[in-house]
Amino acid sequence: MEALTDICEIIEENPINFSENLVWICRQCPHESAIVSRSHLNAVLAVARIISRNVDTSENHGKLAVINFLQAVPNSFRRSFWPCSFTLESITEFYCAFLGYVSCTSLQFGTIVVEIAVEAMVSGDDVDTDRGISRAFLVALSQNGFPSIQQSDGDMLITVLLHKFSTNSVVHNEEFSHGLDVASNASCSGGSFSVFRQQVASSEDESIESLEKQEITFKLMAHVLDKVKVDSKLYDQVNSIAKRQLQSMSAFLKSRRQDRNDQDSVLKTRVLLVYQAAAKMKIKSLLSLETDGKAYKKRAMETFTLLFDAAEACLTSVWRKMKACEELFISLLSGIAEMAVAKGRCLPHGLFVRLKPLVLAVCAQPDTWVRDQRNIFESVSNICCEIIESGWAKDRALVNTFIVGLASRIRETNDYEDQVGREKEDPTVRLNVIKLLADISLAVKKPEVADMVFPFFIDSLEEGDTSTPGSFRLQLLDAVSRIAILGFEKSYRETVVLMTRGYLREVLTVASVESKTSEPKSRTEHIETLAAGFLTIANGLMNTKRRADYRHRLLSLCSDVSLASESKTGGSGADMLGPLLPAVAEICSALDPTSNVEPSLLKLFRNLWFYIALFGLAPPIVKPQPAGGPYMWNTQWSLAVQRISQGTPPLVVSSVKWLEDEFELNALRSSDSSRGIGNKKVASTQRTALAIALGGRVEVSALNTISGVKATYLLAVAILEIIRFTSNGGILNGGSSVSASRSAFSCAFEYLKSPNLTHAVSQCLTAIVHRAFQAAISWLEDRISLTGKDDSIRESTMNAHACFLIKNMPQRDELIRDISVNLLNQIRDKFPQVLWSSSCLDSLLFSVHDNAPSMVVNDPAWTAAVRSLYQKVVREWIYISLSYAPCTIQGLLQDKLCKANTLQRTQTTTDVVSLLNEIKIGTGENEIWSGTKTANIPAVMDAAVAASGENLKASEAFNLEILGTGFVNAMYKCKHTGQISGLVRLGNSIGIDKLINSSVRSLQQIVNTSTNGGITDKLQFRETCSQATAVLLSNLAGEPKTDIKGFSRLLRLLCWSPAYILTPDAMETGVFIWTWLVSAAPQLGSLVLAELVDAWTWTIDSKRGLFASDVRSYGPAAKLKPQLAPGEPEESPDSDPVDQIVAHRLWLGFLIDRFEIVRHSSVEQLLLFGRLLQRSTSLDWCFTHHPAATGTFFSLMLLGLKFCSCQKQGNMHKFRHGLELLEDRIYRASLGWFSRQPEWYDVNIPNFCQSEAQSVSIFAQYLLNERSDFSQSDSKEIAHENEKLAELIVWGKMDNYAVGKEKRKQLLLILCQHESDRLDVWAQPISSKDSPYSRLKVSSGKWTEHAETAFLVDPRIAISLVSRFLENIALKSEVTQLVEAHIVDLRTIPEALPYFLTSKTVEENSVLLQHLPHWAACSITQALEFLTPNYKGHPRVMAYVLRVLESHPPERVTFFMPQLVQSLRYDEGRLVEGYLLRAAQRSDIFAHILTWHLQGESFQETVKDGAFDKNASFQASLAEVRQHIIDGFTLKALDLFNREFDFFEKVTSISGALFPLPKEERRAGIRSILCGRELEKIKIQGEDLYLPTAPNKLVKGIQIDSGIPLQSAAKVPIMITFNVVDRDGNHNDVKPQACIFKVGDDCRQDVLALQVISLLRDIFEAVGLNLYLFPYGVLPTGAGRGIIEVVPYTRSRSQMGESTDGGLYEIFQQEFGPVGSPSFETARGNFLTSSAGYAVASLLLQPKDRHNGNLLFDNIGRLVHIDFGFIFETSPGGNMRFESAHFKLSHEMTQLLDPSGDMKSETWHQFVSLCVQGYLAARRYMEGIISTVEMMVESGLPCFSRGNPIEKLRKRFHPEMSEREAAHFMINVCTDAYNKWTTFGYDLIQYLQQGIEK
Repeated sequence: MEALTDICEIIEENPINFSENLVWICRQCPHESAIVSRSHLNAVLAVARIISRNVDTSENHGKLAVINFLQAVPNSFRRSFWPCSFTLESITEFYCAFLGYVSCTSLQFGTIVVEIAVEAMVSGDDVDTDRGISRAFLVALSQNGFPSIQQSDGDMLITVLLHKFSTNSVVHNEEFSHGLDVASNASCSGGSFSVFRQQVASSEDESIESLEKQEITFKLMAHVLDKVKVDSKLYDQVNSIAKRQLQSMSAFLKSRRQDRNDQDSVLKTRVLLVYQAAAKMKIKSLLSLETDGKAYKKRAMETFTLLFDAAEACLTSVWRKMKACEELFISLLSGIAEMAVAKGRCLPHGLFVRLKPLVLAVCAQPDTWVRDQRNIFESVSNICCEIIESGWAKDRALVNTFIVGLASRIRETNDYEDQVGREKEDPTVRLNVIKLLADISLAVKKPEVADMVFPFFIDSLEEGDTSTPGSFRLQLLDAVSRIAILGFEKSYRETVVLMTRGYLREVLTVASVESKTSEPKSRTEHIETLAAGFLTIANGLMNTKRRADYRHRLLSLCSDVSLASESKTGGSGADMLGPLLPAVAEICSALDPTSNVEPSLLKLFRNLWFYIALFGLAPPIVKPQPAGGPYMWNTQWSLAVQRISQGTPPLVVSSVKWLEDEFELNALRSSDSSRGIGNKKVASTQRTALAIALGGRVEVSALNTISGVKATYLLAVAILEIIRFTSNGGILNGGSSVSASRSAFSCAFEYLKSPNLTHAVSQCLTAIVHRAFQAAISWLEDRISLTGKDDSIRESTMNAHACFLIKNMPQRDELIRDISVNLLNQIRDKFPQVLWSSSCLDSLLFSVHDNAPSMVVNDPAWTAAVRSLYQKVVREWIYISLSYAPCTIQGLLQDKLCKANTLQRTQTTTDVVSLLNEIKIGTGENEIWSGTKTANIPAVMDAAVAASGENLKASEAFNLEILGTGFVNAMYKCKHTGQISGLVRLGNSIGIDKLINSSVRSLQQIVNTSTNGGITDKLQFRETCSQATAVLLSNLAGEPKTDIKGFSRLLRLLCWSPAYILTPDAMETGVFIWTWLVSAAPQLGSLVLAELVDAWTWTIDSKRGLFASDVRSYGPAAKLKPQLAPGEPEESPDSDPVDQIVAHRLWLGFLIDRFEIVRHSSVEQLLLFGRLLQRSTSLDWCFTHHPAATGTFFSLMLLGLKFCSCQKQGNMHKFRHGLELLEDRIYRASLGWFSRQPEWYDVNIPNFCQSEAQSVSIFAQYLLNERSDFSQSDSKEIAHENEKLAELIVWGKMDNYAVGKEKRKQLLLILCQHESDRLDVWAQPISSKDSPYSRLKVSSGKWTEHAETAFLVDPRIAISLVSRFLENIALKSEVTQLVEAHIVDLRTIPEALPYFLTSKTVEENSVLLQHLPHWAACSITQALEFLTPNYKGHPRVMAYVLRVLESHPPERVTFFMPQLVQSLRYDEGRLVEGYLLRAAQRSDIFAHILTWHLQGESFQETVKDGAFDKNASFQASLAEVRQHIIDGFTLKALDLFNREFDFFEKVTSISGALFPLPKEERRAGIRSILCGRELEKIKIQGEDLYLPTAPNKLVKGIQIDSGIPLQSAAKVPIMITFNVVDRDGNHNDVKPQACIFKVGDDCRQDVLALQVISLLRDIFEAVGLNLYLFPYGVLPTGAGRGIIEVVPYTRSRSQMGESTDGGLYEIFQQEFGPVGSPSFETARGNFLTSSAGYAVASLLLQPKDRHNGNLLFDNIGRLVHIDFGFIFETSPGGNMRFESAHFKLSHEMTQLLDPSGDMKSETWHQFVSLCVQGYLAARRYMEGIISTVEMMVESGLPCFSRGNPIEKLRKRFHPEMSEREAAHFMINVCTDAYNKWTTFGYDLIQYLQQGIEK
């Protein structure tokens, strides 16, 4: 129901906007066929409530719903209608609430209610009806009444009521009344009352029910009479019944017999309630008559008499203490008043005559009665006031007589007391009469009434003495004080004079010697009584002029009292002055201390504070409070002193010299004072007190030149100014808003402006300012945990002080300027939130020059000094604020620039613009931005760039001029705002609602386009968002002009649309817009953040960006499956995950910026951050593992740790355990990032990689510096809390929470430091600096502990730890032991395989191998390693390897066909053969490639003695396997096999036909063959033939004239071009593809080299490196035969030299244009990336014979290496290894790569950087590359014929090196290759020997 109530309130406030909600509630109301539930009834109540406020929809949904329910109400008289849980009490409550709302409705409802009431009365006899329910309805109706009804309805209801109860209630009532009439005629004896007893008792239980029916009847009749005028006959009957009831009432009340029986008590209560209803019915019947005519007057007098008689009987009745009797009495008096004040009616004759004794009788009631029934006296007082106010205009004389008659009762009482022998009257009468008369005076607010009453009070006070009872004097003083607050001249003046004289008299009496003989207690009571009177006047006096006068009088009294009490011995000044302070505080509560105060009033204030200091009445201002100090007075006085301080002006007058002031102060001290000036001891005491008050800033010895009086005065100033800040933070009275003008510093600095100050006094006053400042800081710090309104007050107080200090900087006095700047800096450093306070920025930028002292004339020196100071402060302010929250400050500065643009071009504006033009922000080192400042977080800086309106990619320098872009975008904002304002001003044609709806539609359309896969136009999106923001903000200007629903939708779309699109461009717009919103409308901060948190949560649920936790978004690892990484490759994501991550990064930067803002101010928004972090660090891993997200991830974790450190902010300390658990989850998530193997990734965004490293570094730095911020308790409590937390921790085992947490923290620190170093190397590959983390000094024991900790958290972290520190033997050993010990739990982690599957475990046939059948599949390259002889073909190992291979489609394994064929050498169990045969049956292409490779291996190599090769058995098995494959073909597969092989056999045979010919005849031979149309004879049979080197390319034909013989020393290679189409593409798109066919040449070594190059290419692409490699296709098709793809659009360097003179530099200029042209630079870039790619490949493969014939260049400048006949340890010329460089980098190549020729050019650095990055990326997959090569060791390839190529290959990877060391190694490789002389020498040899152009 509470929720419905809230909805109702909203609908009532905005009925038009929320009509849909009302319709929804109406639908929840019960229907005819529905079973009524509690929710149905709640909905009915809600709708009834709404329509009772005259709110409904245009279709009257609410009215119809209520009418429908009303028509169903008769059914509710059955118990089955209600929910089972409803009791009769619940039903009654529902009826009361429902009918209460319905009673406020229209005539239409009245008729229905009357009909239901009649049915309820009739249905009481129905057997199906629950009589209790129908009666409950009637009771509720009698309590609430009817809606508007017609006369006919009223007549009908009255008739039914009279008829229904005529036989029961009415008849019984007549008998009952008759009995009472008899009793009233007889004497009031027990016998007469027995008549009533007999008749009532005869009814027994039914009589109570009958009386209840009578009560209901009378109430309903009264309601009818109140609504309509009924038929005269019916009226007479009703009036007759009412009259008889009232006549019997008095007799009943006068009965003296009291019954103890409970049943009788209930019966009497019921009878009294009946009488009460009858009285009301009688009154309503009278008021329904016309006022003219004798009938009315007669009945009026008759009714008044009956009511007064009954009221008097109530007061004397023995049942007067019954609650029902009290209510009856009040009801009777209310009826009398209602009749008396009725409009158009005269005062009844004798009204006041009867009223006066009744009032006095109430006043005379005993205390106990009045105390228990205070409402009776208050009712009498209210009724008297009503009658007097009404009678004042009708007959003032009667009113005057009545008032005077009551007032004279005070004197009469005194006269009676003077008469001897007369019995004293109870003082209660006087007390109550006094109070009553005061109440009447205050209620009627007429001076005539006050003047009538006041003399009686004054006379009584003046006649009284100390023997007069204190209660009487207190009541009199209270009365005159209350009358005085009306402000009437006479009563006010006489009261104040009387009380002032009285107080002074009491003070003098108490202080005199004679007072020793008097009663001190009574005197003290009298003083307190007078003080209470003063306070009453101060509280109630409203007239401004009177308050000023009263303030002056009261302060004068304080001075007189203080002087008088100090002038006499034996009295305490504090005792006399203290009681007056609350009144002074109240009268000064609204005084503005900064206003112009009269000198006389200022002196009075100064005197007051002088004595407050002298008497020690102030609260303590020093902590801890000095022992024995004069601070022992009561709390009320201390609080009063604090309030007085807020209205006290500064206690100096600048025009008065200090010497004159001292004379005036001396006059305050009388010569006979006990603390006289001549008393040196007292003076010394005052100086000491002053020194203490100044906090030791001034030594006591330095105060010796100050007199005792002046010391007291300075002490008073210190107390005043410090108390101003300790009481309410230093905000002065006099303003509705908290602003700089209300800062108490405006008072504190006034003292420093006084002329002719001595050095000592100046020191004291300066110290006072600093002590006041300390008090302000303490006040602000003490309230740091406040929330809501209290926190807002704290913030506004802080800003007010800062603004004042800013505005105080232009003061002429240098001391004041210096103090202002010093205090401002302290506030800024202590409370950073002032940095982004809009009011502070306004003051700083625009107001400082407007506050120069008016007396300053043209003073160039002063102007220059102030301007210099101002510029320094502004510059520091902006720099520091940017270091905290650069986004927000960007938005604020743009707002200020807009403001500056609207100002006139003053000097202030010029200064602002010039200053901002100098300020830049960036990530470079800055002396102000040190440590983990927010501005050092790259994500925040990226967001700051976006917030300024700049494009992130365009900001390559990562440096932003605030004015440069800020001013432009400020104008951009102003343009949109102006356009919208102009449209709105056009009038109704274009309203704000239309603009909002239009913006909503535009944004929704963009979002829909994006979510449907469309492309969002960047400029259109920004323009739409900017316009929508301007519309939104224009609606906030002044009163909102639109419905909240449209406003909310637009705000939501502005917050959500960048999240929906989630691209960097969209997010840049989002950050720009959000910054604009929160800067221009800070009140939207919470709403914007709440929407952003919801949108952030949506990205988690939808797995986007940073939270794309699906495997396909994991980056390099996902792209390298299954060759180099375990798992089946996933389908590529729909959108680039890196773009989404970058978008999230920008978003997070904005959120971190906002966090820095709200952490100091808004607990509400801080808790929103808590929700975001809780959801982000949920127990299930929800983050992506893409390496490009590293910086973003750790920036989020940094935000989480910062949030956890905020437990002291606001009420966050209440969530201590929750914060510790959140911190634990952050540690868990942070460690979880390292559960994957370390990866690289390069994003094409300037400085992105550098910022990634910086993000992790900042997190590590914060982690290193972090100290637990949770409260330090004793050790037992800490241990207990740790035990509780250990139970709550849900990740990893943790016996001791504190120890476990520290271990995890240290592990995380090491991992983060390593990751930071690793990323820094990637970002700055050629940097010479060495990271401090590159070589961590950690002992073996510590590494063991880290391994154990990591393994407990997640075994994958321990495995990743080893991969990060490969050279650490102790670490690897420990992880190996942990894996073996917990092997069962690690089956899903393929990376753990090498830790137990080793040659040693295979040799030992370890039981660990039993787990292989259940182990997760590893990568193919890792599986191939297990096929080597080291693993001896172990059955379990082989079974695992085959399971891995068979888990992938055969086409994915085809790449490793050479290795699989070689594995047949060791396949003793023929397991590999079985796999190959099964895979061949699954895939025709696999079968074909396998067959070709088998044929390529099928030749016998003879040794020197002519014996067969030792691998003869292997060769024999190849033919057997080939035959098994063919035998396993289906007919269709066999047909394809025959056609494919036959076709390419014919093509290859052309080369075979030429091979026997002499070398000089081959070229002519090929011409004859080709010209003889030999190629035409080769027919393509079928549409499904494909190129063997590229199965995805289908052959459509041969270009007949394409045959070309190629140059070769011994072979006859020919090149033939085919027409091919893409197998899965458009078959009409025919492209040429040339292939080289060789006979007599072993192509297998080229295959191996190109396999490595292909793996490197995949690695480079996966990590995002722009390195080019072209692994062209090569396939051995038989013994010494093969097919080689031709690299398209290429020429060899030698061919280029044949047609062009000059080197590459000149050739590039000829082909691509002059140096510097776009085409040349593009070609240079292509050459650079390809050269770098082949440099890395060459380093690993060591290819030789790199003459210019083996170097190709394509048509866009890219380099391609071909012909890998000499790799690894082999080289031409009998392995002489003449080519000593790791890769070829000739002079002509360096001319392109290094134009400067000194290895310092940008292109050279880029080349080396790419080489280093490529090398680092390759090292990550070292094992996969080595395994690929190692499988071919026994293949007989020439490259394995010399040395140990595998070991040397591993060494070239340098696994023992750190990343930085490996980078340095690669840099040295590049330097060594630069213009190596052996490179030039080999080119020269080849030119001389082979004629190959050099």
